Amino acid sequence: MHDVVSAILGGGRGTRLWPLTMRRAKPAVPVGGKFRLIDIPISNSLHAGIERIYVLTQFLSASLHRHISQTYRFDAFSRGFVNILAAEQRIHEERWYQGTADAIRQNMPRLVEYRPRDILILSGDQLYLMDMEQFVSTHREAGADLTVAVKPVPRSEAGALGIMRIDESGRITEFVEKPKDPKVVDGLALDGSTIERLGLAAEPGMVLASMGIYSFRTEFLEDVLSHTEHVDFGREIIPAAIESGRVQSFVENGYWRDIGTIRSFHEANLELTAPVPELDLYDPLHPVYTRPRFLPGCKINGCTVERSILSDGSILSGSRVSDSIVGVRAVLAEGVVLDRAVMMGATIFEREVRDPKGVPLGIGRGTVVRNAIIDLDARIGEGCRLTNESGIQHLDAETHVIRDGIIVVPRGQVVPDGTVV
Repeated sequence: MHDVVSAILGGGRGTRLWPLTMRRAKPAVPVGGKFRLIDIPISNSLHAGIERIYVLTQFLSASLHRHISQTYRFDAFSRGFVNILAAEQRIHEERWYQGTADAIRQNMPRLVEYRPRDILILSGDQLYLMDMEQFVSTHREAGADLTVAVKPVPRSEAGALGIMRIDESGRITEFVEKPKDPKVVDGLALDGSTIERLGLAAEPGMVLASMGIYSFRTEFLEDVLSHTEHVDFGREIIPAAIESGRVQSFVENGYWRDIGTIRSFHEANLELTAPVPELDLYDPLHPVYTRPRFLPGCKINGCTVERSILSDGSILSGSRVSDSIVGVRAVLAEGVVLDRAVMMGATIFEREVRDPKGVPLGIGRGTVVRNAIIDLDARIGEGCRLTNESGIQHLDAETHVIRDGIIVVPRGQVVPDGTVV
């Protein structure tokens, strides 16, 4: 893998993940208690021996830059690096990235600096563990110009993804980006014989969808980007490549989640709390790397905890926690109930309350939080009920928002004592 580079796309404005993206890029959003989303594609690359990694950013990238610079440091005798490629003005053009392919086009001179044989293009806002070495090896063995990682998904998800048809050799013969016409989806749906022939972990009626993970032969990618004005891989580059080159599929039957909405983010985090989660973060051979914080262990005093993840430095006193994630340095006071909640924790240990209203970091005494996301450094007072018992689906309030019925307390927000949502 010494002649492969990874280019990780930082994504757009992340409006569907707002307010989690109010002050940060999507790949910088905390996940699983102690990680950031960007840790996933970087870890997958490093496990495959790919040590030249570029992260392309454009929006609210300060915290992402800080995380990467504090986490991924290679020694003086290594050829490895994780470099940030931020959108920048150029002599002959001043436009920002117009799409995924345009972001790669604008950065091609840097991506090909070490003359890689292949360029991996990954997304910075997905949850998965994948053998990238096998992915690239399959790509090369097939003599492909482009290989797309694909996964069977339910028909209901077809309208949000690129779906395709592949032949017996795994070659992609038809590709449609985010189809809205039910007849098109019907035509690409998998039947029993196709599933059996390709050995897919799927049911009839499902479709094969692009995971947004690509392996390009470098010369082919340079040629496509230099001779077209295409700005998007799914909508333009892949359909055109099917006509001009060999486009292969790589079927991945493992866990994969696209973190595009508040609901998908909430569900993906809670799935990690299962006794045996589909995404195995406990595999000793494939750890997910993140910033070392040198924190003490979680402290628990008189609590009831079921199916939850408690992160380093968290302090729980007389609390009941179920199906939840408690982030680093999070503080839960006496009588707190946390149910189906994602609490991201805090950036510091607070020795004296810094909030003018006297609300400390964490969740105050006797507060109930259910079906919610509590962002970093939030302060929730005593005797609050954040449960959305009236079933509101969408709301923008001063101290919180509701998206898809899930309460979100933004980063650094203060929720006064006795608040009921």
